[in-house]
Amino acid sequence: MEHHILGFPRIGAKRELKLALERFWRDEITQNDLERVGNDLKERHWELQRKAGLSFVAVGDFSFYDQMLDTALMLGAVPARFAGGGQATLETCFRMARGDAARNLPAMEMTKWFNTNYHYIVPELSAAQGISLSTRTIIEDTLRAVQRGYRPKPVLVGPITFLALAKGVDGFDCWQKLDDVVAVYAELLAELGQHCQWIQMDEPVLCSDLGAKSRSAFSQAYGILNKAAGSAKLLLATYFDTLDDNLDLALTSGCAGLHLDLVRGGGQLEAVLAKLPQDMVLSAGVVDGRNVWKTDCAQALVLLDRIRDKVGDEGLMVGSSCSLLHSPVDLENETTLDSELKNWMAFATQKCDEIHLLGQALCGADCAEALAVNARAIVSRRNSPRVNNKAVARRCAAVDQAMLSRNSEYSTRAKAQSWLDLPLFPTTTIGSYPQTAEIRRQRRLFNEGESSPREYEAFMQQEIRQVVSRQEELGLDVLVHGEAERNDMVEYFGQQMDGFCFTANGWVQSYGSRCVKPPIIYGDVSRPQAMTVKWITYAQSLTKKPMKGMLTGPCTILCWSFVRDDMERSEVCRQIALGIRDEVQDLEAAGVRIIQIDEAAFSEGMPIKQKDRGSYLQWAVDCFRLSTSGARDSTQIHSHMCYSEFNEIISSIAAMDADVISIESSRSGMELLDAFKAFSYPNEIGPGVYDIHSPRVPTAEEMIDLLQRASGFIPMERLWVNPDCGLKTRNWPETLASLKNMVEAAHRLRALVKE
Repeated sequence: MEHHILGFPRIGAKRELKLALERFWRDEITQNDLERVGNDLKERHWELQRKAGLSFVAVGDFSFYDQMLDTALMLGAVPARFAGGGQATLETCFRMARGDAARNLPAMEMTKWFNTNYHYIVPELSAAQGISLSTRTIIEDTLRAVQRGYRPKPVLVGPITFLALAKGVDGFDCWQKLDDVVAVYAELLAELGQHCQWIQMDEPVLCSDLGAKSRSAFSQAYGILNKAAGSAKLLLATYFDTLDDNLDLALTSGCAGLHLDLVRGGGQLEAVLAKLPQDMVLSAGVVDGRNVWKTDCAQALVLLDRIRDKVGDEGLMVGSSCSLLHSPVDLENETTLDSELKNWMAFATQKCDEIHLLGQALCGADCAEALAVNARAIVSRRNSPRVNNKAVARRCAAVDQAMLSRNSEYSTRAKAQSWLDLPLFPTTTIGSYPQTAEIRRQRRLFNEGESSPREYEAFMQQEIRQVVSRQEELGLDVLVHGEAERNDMVEYFGQQMDGFCFTANGWVQSYGSRCVKPPIIYGDVSRPQAMTVKWITYAQSLTKKPMKGMLTGPCTILCWSFVRDDMERSEVCRQIALGIRDEVQDLEAAGVRIIQIDEAAFSEGMPIKQKDRGSYLQWAVDCFRLSTSGARDSTQIHSHMCYSEFNEIISSIAAMDADVISIESSRSGMELLDAFKAFSYPNEIGPGVYDIHSPRVPTAEEMIDLLQRASGFIPMERLWVNPDCGLKTRNWPETLASLKNMVEAAHRLRALVKE
């Protein structure tokens, strides 16, 4: 019986990839140096999987930036503006992902990978785009693994998922490239098939709502690909949800194996077992690749035994639910984590061990002691008094419909907020400003006890003064305090709430070199005391301009944390919302009259399938409204959302009833505002006018053009001017240059209106 993972985290246990990438981008190391780091990480992860006793090592799961971008490069799908010499090089990869400041080229569009917090670069396809095998990295890595004595299982983003997620330029239908794309995959599989037994084809799009073109393309493609693979077997990997209407498509694919996510798609098992072809291996994803909790091995073994009764030993593979990309690397690096809480967890390295344990137990090995240790940890977590708080439960139960609405409609609130006296096209930023090395150093000194609370507060006040002064010099209309005291927009709040714990090295990749360290929600959530009032009121004391109080919303805190799996997510979100509600009221009482509650992950939490989204959107909207409904009419509530497709959920965004929302829109050239053609958005909106994820400085003319496009959808009197997202990851010179151009753009538009 084979046991395997669908992929391993690529960043390294100590974020070696992040550090190397950023040094490379600063010209501190060469490309050869960077590639050596990459090769070292690949081989280290292969050896880790071998030592864990897994049947295969995953090859092709490593990327210097993103696997969808790598697939585009492999296919030669490089937009002409980035092509340069026509070769899909690493330099080309980074230009596509980050833009090219020297040539004034913006980066390609980026969005969320299904309903995770991982971002991918959206491939672009045009009628003129040629498709051919342009990189051989996965072949080279497979050969290297074989040479080093490993048993490789290459991992590829499947052609249907690639084309379904790609973007057609100027209305081009990406499916017209199906034959060309499949031909490249066939060429690739023919060569890979000579060196390995199994090849994993990731097709998570099968767990979404497929259109007729996608379904037809799938059957056509896999009829060709299974033949091309020769003696190698294709493992069709699906994850993040159930197959439902696409089950028959998967079962008749001709692939030798089918992988199911039985953590997020367990409801499909009986239907699959009833129809599974006799010659198709079933890979059971029973170890959660997206959370940090130990697997209940006893429960998993019951499930696996039921499958084995149907398919036999050789018809079953044991695996992770999805790639472990979404998990931290190694729990052993957490030397300061509370021992009881640590005993409830498993990171990627430990998940490999869990998979091996389950496989061994199924094969009759003596695993009694290891299974007993696992069982004690499961019982300990289930029965711990640290998990449940009766006061929190009572407060949640007391929430009624009246607590889910502001006192008045937006039109009435807008009049009450006229005290702001803002100009047309008011300018603001999303909240954070550059987190310099000195800010990080001072935070580290304070956390390690080498700096006193008084010294730390004095330093942060100095940073706030500088940020406020710079904003006033730029001429921004609504200011922010810069968030210098915040390590992360979720972790900062979780550290001040009960029910959360934190890791020292629990990093996961969000995109490129951007890593996040999600908090862990292990118990009922509450807010013991004010979290932001001191910093915001200090910033307001420095200026006569309005100062925004910055909070992270309940859905974003939920989605960007590792969440307890013993309670409905909607109930955890409600607990968080009540804590944010308390903070809103404390800020308001302290004189802060503009409060932004960021819901960057609002659409990220949506179920993948349309039929399941209604209930999520209802409770997500309710939780936002629960957070804000205690505010007076004269208090202006903002929200920020980034890098998501809004068109399908615009009515739910409107139902949140924020006075002002700001959204990402510059990378897509304001395409996201197409939603407003058919939907009359009632409140105010700030479509992002420049991409903060790229180091290039946009011109005022570019931003004017974007705002003029936006004014075709949103009345000018309800249009704000702001960047796409927070400025934490940028440096000060490019930040100041970009914001100077942004303010100039707003001033020039005001002048045009007066004319």
